[in-house]
Amino acid sequence: MAIKNMKSIGARFGNGDKSRSGVDAEAVRELAALLNETGLTEIEIEHNGARIRVSRQVGGAIMQAAPPMASAPAMPGPAEAPAAPKGPPAGAVPSPMVGTVYVAPEPGKPPFVKVGDSVKEGDTLLIVEAMKTMNPIAAPRSGKITEICVSDAQPVEFGQTLLVIA
Repeated sequence: MAIKNMKSIGARFGNGDKSRSGVDAEAVRELAALLNETGLTEIEIEHNGARIRVSRQVGGAIMQAAPPMASAPAMPGPAEAPAAPKGPPAGAVPSPMVGTVYVAPEPGKPPFVKVGDSVKEGDTLLIVEAMKTMNPIAAPRSGKITEICVSDAQPVEFGQTLLVIA
């Protein structure tokens, strides 16, 4: 799908056939297909005062035309055990930006670090390329690399765990 089609999607969204919710479902489907085709995580268009935003998370697609309404959290029943807290593992080093991660200083060279390596605070762990700028990711603390959560030339999101230092 070409970017020039964005205007036609916007025109249909603003003037086209709508479902009961006021959203052109076909426009949402086309935007979701564009997300998959381009690798983007979010698209937002506005036409004649109407706005539509389609976004996805790494694990799947989320399509939304308006902010979701808050609902009351479910209380665990007497037979249910509380779920284990989810989040990054202890010692996780998150990506400070969206970009492409590189594990070595240049193609064909050995990686900066491997599982089991000891690092000192300030050592370069990886590089994240964002907008044609190479950004070295330094170790926030000394320790041992216990897990590398990304592969070379992989796109990463802000806050995504890159590796774990114990």
